[in-house]
Amino acid sequence: MSEEDRQRWNTRYRDQARALEPSGFLRSLADLLPRVGRALDVAGGPGHDALWLAGRGLDVTLVEVSDVALERAAAAAREAGLHLRTQRVDLETEPLPPGPFELVLCLNFLWRPLFAAFPKVLAPGGLLVFAQPTRSNLQRNPHPSARFLLEDGELPGLLRGLELLSSSEGWSEEGRHEARLVARAPA
Repeated sequence: MSEEDRQRWNTRYRDQARALEPSGFLRSLADLLPRVGRALDVAGGPGHDALWLAGRGLDVTLVEVSDVALERAAAAAREAGLHLRTQRVDLETEPLPPGPFELVLCLNFLWRPLFAAFPKVLAPGGLLVFAQPTRSNLQRNPHPSARFLLEDGELPGLLRGLELLSSSEGWSEEGRHEARLVARAPA
């Protein structure tokens, strides 16, 4: 990712007035998700999902390219009395932190080469939770732009080395056309 892109994300998070709620999709999986162990939130922005996971008892590492997002996440964790590891990572040029992780969460970030990396950082039996808008999202929403969208029907074919537990594609409660999946690493 270019320095210009990183600064664009910094500006976006700096201008974001309110804290975001944890993902409804993530919360819908509460009974399936681990309550102990390590979790990795990939490109997790200001940490709304990472903090929710930490509040459930997980040791969470948030990786993000934006310094501003990481600062906001760390401040929110301190305020909530939660432990959260933050790490600035350009996921387009740097590897994921070493696992093993019982949970890897990647919501609203698409870098297709990560699908080869996910199985390598998951613990045996660990879960991958992934969601990203598809090209159909452009029917109602101008963002994200086409270069950040999955093709309709593409997501299950990206999965390698993991057992697909569930997969869906359609309009979400937030009004976005998303592809979602939950997958498990071999035990």
